[in-house]
Amino acid sequence: MHTKGIAKITWSPYAGELSQNDTDNTGTFISEPYDIRRVARLLHEGCILGWVQGRYEMGPRALGNRSILAAPYPRENLSRLNKIKNREGFRPIAPVCLEERMSEYFCPPHPSPFMLEFRKVISAKIPAVTHVDNSARPQSVNKSQNCRLHQLLSAYHDVSGIGVLCNTSLNFNGRGFINRLSDLYRFASEHDLDGFVIEDKLFLNSDRHHENVK
Repeated sequence: MHTKGIAKITWSPYAGELSQNDTDNTGTFISEPYDIRRVARLLHEGCILGWVQGRYEMGPRALGNRSILAAPYPRENLSRLNKIKNREGFRPIAPVCLEERMSEYFCPPHPSPFMLEFRKVISAKIPAVTHVDNSARPQSVNKSQNCRLHQLLSAYHDVSGIGVLCNTSLNFNGRGFINRLSDLYRFASEHDLDGFVIEDKLFLNSDRHHENVK
């Protein structure tokens, strides 16, 4: 206001710090360049991956910059994720969905960019994010809101035919979002993640790293 006479500000939930590459030691996790189709294929084949991009979210929920991602099927992925999070097995996991495909999975289908509203699940294709009462609390994503996550969801849809992923927060129990590569590696090791993406690098455990993706 003082310098330009403009009082309006632009608000974004992605207002935290940028990620920090603070170590070269990632143990059994081997790095390779990030390839969006490879990551989509790994998720489709059952991998559970950490996901770190840009600035972390300011708030209580993972909105696609500090997340643990997995396929929304089979139903067992719900138990796997709750085990990773040290939560009770009945606790629901939130879906993240391409905004343009919300009507295929949720009712009402209007956008929900901040994961604030419960919706009725109308598809049997996403059991890992469907609560026992057929509800979910989805986050919708469009290209301008979170381009990198939208691209991954689009690639995942191309591979699987589904525009939804499981999305839960990437953090140690009782602590804030993970922001450093050293913490990300430690979390992945302690919680048996198959790998993780941080900015433009994909890290996979040694077994997964040598698998060929068709």
